[in-house]
Amino acid sequence: MSEHIVEIAVFTVLFAAVSGMGFVAARWRRPDDLASLHEWGLGGRKFGSWVTWFLVGGDLYTAYTFVAVPALLFGAGATGFFALPYTIVVYPLVFLVLIRLWSVAHTHGMVTPADFVRARFGSPTLALLIAITGLAATMPYIALQLVGIEAVLKTMGVTGDLPLIIAFAILAAYTYQSGLRAPALIAFVKDSLIYIVIIIAIVYIPARLGGWGTVFDAARAKFEASPAPGDGWLLNSGNQLQYVTLALGSAMALFLYPHSVTGVLAARSRGVVKRNMAALPAYSLLLGLIALLGYMAIAAGIKPITTDGKTDVNTVVPLLFDTMFPDWLAGVAYAAIGIGALVPAAIMSIAAANLFTRNIYKEYIRPGASDAQEAAVSKVTSLVVKVGAVAVILLIDPQFSIDLQLIGGVIILQTLPAVALGLFTRWFHRAGLIAGWAAGMTAGMVMLYNIANPAIKHEHFGGSAFPLAKLGLDTKVTVYAGFLALAVNLAVAAAGTLIARAAKAAEGVDATRRDDYFADEGDPRVHDIELSGSH
Repeated sequence: MSEHIVEIAVFTVLFAAVSGMGFVAARWRRPDDLASLHEWGLGGRKFGSWVTWFLVGGDLYTAYTFVAVPALLFGAGATGFFALPYTIVVYPLVFLVLIRLWSVAHTHGMVTPADFVRARFGSPTLALLIAITGLAATMPYIALQLVGIEAVLKTMGVTGDLPLIIAFAILAAYTYQSGLRAPALIAFVKDSLIYIVIIIAIVYIPARLGGWGTVFDAARAKFEASPAPGDGWLLNSGNQLQYVTLALGSAMALFLYPHSVTGVLAARSRGVVKRNMAALPAYSLLLGLIALLGYMAIAAGIKPITTDGKTDVNTVVPLLFDTMFPDWLAGVAYAAIGIGALVPAAIMSIAAANLFTRNIYKEYIRPGASDAQEAAVSKVTSLVVKVGAVAVILLIDPQFSIDLQLIGGVIILQTLPAVALGLFTRWFHRAGLIAGWAAGMTAGMVMLYNIANPAIKHEHFGGSAFPLAKLGLDTKVTVYAGFLALAVNLAVAAAGTLIARAAKAAEGVDATRRDDYFADEGDPRVHDIELSGSH
């Protein structure tokens, strides 16, 4: 560890400075009273274009993204570029969806996607399923932020669990105090550091390696010699459909995650949301540059750290910085990754806490809870969520948390009919949506269970590429499991709706009106919603 003293010192100073900003954030744009979810959990719903851009960008492009996407290119080649098309197509897809969600949530004081489903379909049961799905998908995502910090600590020679625990204890403390204002303020620093480090890396590292031609030649030589069928310099006939469906499925899933919705609902107006959907693709350019770090690591001859016989491929980017950068710059790069974990982890824990508070605590435990009681419960829940995330990463194999995140992407897609389609149509019957959710969830889990990955010695849950041969087809083509599960969900939801209508099953009461989906800042129609309806 002694040879990394400069890196550790720079990392510690920057990490401590940013943590201090997290505590100071409680005084930033401070309202008279923080004791409500609108203030603690959504920053007062008053963030403008710049704050929202950094907040949402910092939320979506996490520390795990910075280490995992290059690691995927390092290990598998062209498949790793799926992240680029999906972060490009996602913004046109969600542009129309999110401005409608912002308007109806702003009108009725909604805080979570499950709040909207509860009001739209008049079904507490469907809202509970949406909330539980969001919690299940978010928890492993928070744990994965620790994977990024852990990779940095390993590279600096820092061992043991205590540094990781301290880092998340600090995160928990300032999130408890400042709520969403903390990650919103820190996101400025995090993204600035990331941009600086990546711009330096794409100029400095290839120059040291002999130019971009050398980088791509090294990557090509590696994958042409690889016997693995999924690896390749280019996509092959077997994984092209998987690539397309994974990119499209991931795009549809991205803004169904509760933490993505939290960042958008904190915006001040529809105009802020529109401007951000137009500007956020700038992050995709950054992501493309980050992905190329994987090929640079191949050209630099980086060997991932191996502990107890297990190779941690997530260490390739920190090791690349350690090998190519002077110590002080490597310390800045490590701090960028570490801080990059704090912003999304804070937003995710707040989003998960809001789900529990609004859609479980207030719905089933204490219906008459005041704004102050809601905020108090949400603060405590955010602490519990972080403790759970730390326990996941410390007590189980980190590879398992990665598998859980993979499952999270498949299951959050099953909320699309109720949340995304529900913003445009009330055609689906609540009973049909519940049946579709159950069928899609079951199909997704069965497919994931039957996906093996010999490279990591997993017979089950070994990836998201479902072989169509498992369905009896004579082909080597694979498809993203989440995409197929969503197709099952939609088919069953449609059939269930027709059956429910034929059986004259009671429709839930729609507490929203058409005009609610077009309301904007300062609209006089904004008011608290009156909820009713049976399960």
